[in-house]
Amino acid sequence: MDTPTAAQALLEYYVKKILAAPVYQLAVRTPLQFAPALSEALGNQILLKREDLQPTFSFKIRGACNKLAQLSDGQKARGVITASAGNHAQGVALAARELGIEATIVMPTSTPALKVIGVRSRGADAVLHGDSFPFALEYALNLARQTGRTFVSPFDDPDVIAGQGTVAMEILRQHQGPLDAIFVPVGGGGLIAGIAAYVKYLRPDIRIIGVESEHSACLQAALQAGERVVLPSVGTFADGVAVAQIGAHGFQICREYVDQVLTVSDDELCAAIRNIYDDTRSITEPSGALAVAGIKQYVAQQGVRGQTLVAIDSGANINFDSLRHVAERAALSGARGEDAIYS
Repeated sequence: MDTPTAAQALLEYYVKKILAAPVYQLAVRTPLQFAPALSEALGNQILLKREDLQPTFSFKIRGACNKLAQLSDGQKARGVITASAGNHAQGVALAARELGIEATIVMPTSTPALKVIGVRSRGADAVLHGDSFPFALEYALNLARQTGRTFVSPFDDPDVIAGQGTVAMEILRQHQGPLDAIFVPVGGGGLIAGIAAYVKYLRPDIRIIGVESEHSACLQAALQAGERVVLPSVGTFADGVAVAQIGAHGFQICREYVDQVLTVSDDELCAAIRNIYDDTRSITEPSGALAVAGIKQYVAQQGVRGQTLVAIDSGANINFDSLRHVAERAALSGARGEDAIYS
């Protein structure tokens, strides 16, 4: 474990990178929106950080933009390669197009068609390989070695983490009053690492709570083991967070500054998608609804009232054909009395 001095230096390093990140070349400052129905039902003030409103409908444009902007002229000329279940892929594709960089994106064969189309429509070469992200990642790393292109990690890179950390910078500027906790979706850990670094440096009183799918809970497994572990398998319903191992750079921050990690079921995600729709009339992808599902579970378990809780609504890239399944599972969850809004 880092000594306090080293830990503080790590936070300072990331805060400086976050403040200097040129993400607004492409990313937008998203609203921090009050969720009235959720707030009334849960007895707390619930605020949604609307990252689903980014140009690529996901926060991932922030990290992609920051990383590609930092490349040397030689690296830009050779092009980039990445692996992604879809949201990082679209961010890299858009940033590469705007910067004049050739991009190849390796995506699992299980990637929703909407995300594949999103990559190709932004001018990148989409290569489908492997049943899940780990296989796509291995293939992309081999391609990068063979071609000399720069590999752009979807989460395990300080520049990517810093780009994602600009979400926290906006939250603290948008809400300067009491704030009890920020709930963050966790896949590979880039978003929660960036948010934790910035928030714990400036407002250490705010709790940072990660929320994972129970089918890809790699951060919780790593924290329990005291080291990064590889999950034997991952579920793909929440495809945006279907990652088998937390990133090394992110884990360095998370093990020190993440206060708690929750896991939620697919049914809880479906109910949360419905909750978000009722408050915003927007449709969130399963991984994008993790934070709201986590808040609902947290409030039920802890019995907190009158707190201000922020959920990162991280993305909206869901296949239209999936909506029937989501609606059916949300209705069943409510019928069983498991949903705080519809019980």
